[in-house]
Amino acid sequence: MTAAPANDIEFRSVTKRYGSVTAVSDINLAVPKGAFVALLGPSGCGKTTCLRMIGGFEQPSDGTVLIDGREMNGVPPYHRPVNMVFQHYALFPHFDVEQNVAYGLKQARPKLAASEISARVHEALEMVRLGGFEKRRIHEMSGGQQQRVALARALITKPEALLLDEPLSALDPFLKIRMRAELKKLQTTLGITFVHVTHSQEEAMALADMIVVMNEGRIEQAATPRTVFEKPATGFVARFMGDHNVLSGRIVERGTDGLFIEVVGGGRFYAGGTAPVEQETAEIAIRTDHVRIGAASVSGLSFDGIVSNVEYLGAKVKLTVTTAFTDEFTAVLSDAAFFASPVKVGEGVTLSWDQQDSIVLGRVEK
Repeated sequence: MTAAPANDIEFRSVTKRYGSVTAVSDINLAVPKGAFVALLGPSGCGKTTCLRMIGGFEQPSDGTVLIDGREMNGVPPYHRPVNMVFQHYALFPHFDVEQNVAYGLKQARPKLAASEISARVHEALEMVRLGGFEKRRIHEMSGGQQQRVALARALITKPEALLLDEPLSALDPFLKIRMRAELKKLQTTLGITFVHVTHSQEEAMALADMIVVMNEGRIEQAATPRTVFEKPATGFVARFMGDHNVLSGRIVERGTDGLFIEVVGGGRFYAGGTAPVEQETAEIAIRTDHVRIGAASVSGLSFDGIVSNVEYLGAKVKLTVTTAFTDEFTAVLSDAAFFASPVKVGEGVTLSWDQQDSIVLGRVEK
């Protein structure tokens, strides 16, 4: 007896080209069954192309896409065990809620009995907390309600995986937070795989079990949110996530478990990690919330700068500091720590952090 595959979705050396443009380049990815995966990256990085290849709306130029261990190359969307929720929901405006949700079931062959369709529509609407809205017209629904109608329509056929193409982008900030919680609860309840495309770091961190950070058609890192946050694999990941400072420089000394980097403009900094012997330069990352203001580090990792911007963000305060080697070194302090000794734009400050709080990144950005 053949064992069931551990992964729900796989990309094996997948490349997608549009003429002379390569949108996705030699991607390998395994999505575990029942995972909530976020494809994260800037516009044009290839994340939506990957989602569309899973859904069958695009075909790979090279490589193979598998769903539940079965090759999907050439298989049309309506023969794949997945459904998609589009960015703008793609609801039928001339249908009411019940007709929209029932649409997929009515296309099924052999045809289902009207009573079964009605029962499953009711079940799907209850699942997304829209029971009693069956006869409501789409234009009478709020943005959040329309999204839940789209979710019910996608889930009613009981797919193996649900694909979500930036479904929260059209919602206001308060509603986004509510819908994030609803999406996570729904995925946990159903236990099926969700693949969610987003360009929002906060959204990916809040929702996903695994974040796949993409850049220029390639995967920079695929890991848990905590790993992406605490141990970014590359300078791009560290910069894109927005929670690390990245310094580039020449390797001047190699220790047993770390490197000393000399950066342009002055400054010699230590970071834990290694680099190939032939590598002469490296990048190091320091989390913004590990940076201290106004006190020299006992380990000597300190330097001076001028405050160029102060942003009060409620529970925390973000400082941007201009230094001899970068215009934008960032420190994020708790509001209590900042207001205990506040500083203003134009003031000089001393920045520092502990040796163990800086890490060597895996690949130097070109």
